[in-house]
Amino acid sequence: MFLTLKERVDSLCDYTYTFTLKNSRLHPDSVIPYQEDTNYTFKDLVDELRSGGEVRIVASAGKRLANSMGTDLRQFGGSGNIEKAGRIYIDGDVASEMGMGMVAGIIYVKGNIEEPLGNIVEVVSDQEGYRKFRSITEILCNGVGKDKLIKNNYNEQKKHLTLNDCKLRGTIGARCYCDALVSVEGGTYNGTGLLMRKGVVHVMGDAGMNSGAHLDGGIVVVDGMAGEFAGAYMKKGTLILNDTKGFAGANLKDGVIYAHRKIRTAPPVEELSMSQEDAKVMIKHLGIRHVEAMSYHKYGIARERLVKMRDGSVVVRKVGE
Repeated sequence: MFLTLKERVDSLCDYTYTFTLKNSRLHPDSVIPYQEDTNYTFKDLVDELRSGGEVRIVASAGKRLANSMGTDLRQFGGSGNIEKAGRIYIDGDVASEMGMGMVAGIIYVKGNIEEPLGNIVEVVSDQEGYRKFRSITEILCNGVGKDKLIKNNYNEQKKHLTLNDCKLRGTIGARCYCDALVSVEGGTYNGTGLLMRKGVVHVMGDAGMNSGAHLDGGIVVVDGMAGEFAGAYMKKGTLILNDTKGFAGANLKDGVIYAHRKIRTAPPVEELSMSQEDAKVMIKHLGIRHVEAMSYHKYGIARERLVKMRDGSVVVRKVGE
């Protein structure tokens, strides 16, 4: 599939279709503006990629290229799982947030790419004149194959990816479904660990908004300051913070948040008692001593409470009974 554009267009090959153009909400069947001699819709591009095909764009692309590429999204009746995806070729530059939430497929770009990037890393290209990018999640769970990473390091035996190329990225580890580790030597943009089911993302610097948002079983560790809405809509999993801006755990359903400093939460999330098992989690992921581990604060939803009876005895009751 080929198309030439006279101007940059945002959200090309965006699987979510959650975008607007000049304050007007677009739909999947909306025709992509500024085309020359073609009349493709946004959905046409996504359908081509979902079939394993190629989309070639002769122009520079706008923001959020290939958002959530490779996901069978629940909002459109899908399973929420990862599926195969094709290849995108861009004969020009690409604006910021390319590959946010991307979990499969390949992006080839001739020109420059603005930061922040999404859930992608660059590998040595097999197409002359193009730079090649793959999903971090795909590499973690399926390996690099015949590709070779540029500037970053991946230990395939340990499933450990080290991001040390000083690139700012968002949604790192999105939808990860395998036991793997991503170490970020620096800070991250928004949505670190989005919808992770397994694995660990360890950010050694600061993290942006929505760190651990929609976490579904994975672990996110932030050594620095996490942005607003950390742990929002968590379903399960673990979020380990040093400190955070604003409130954390908004609309949390399950899971646990640990913080070195006291953080602000909203009901039903509350501070819970630290246990020896909690301390072991801190020691494992932070490499700290037991005394320091027990100084962390634990937050979550209380499932049981101690209730004092009239005769002076104490019983454990589930919350809501």
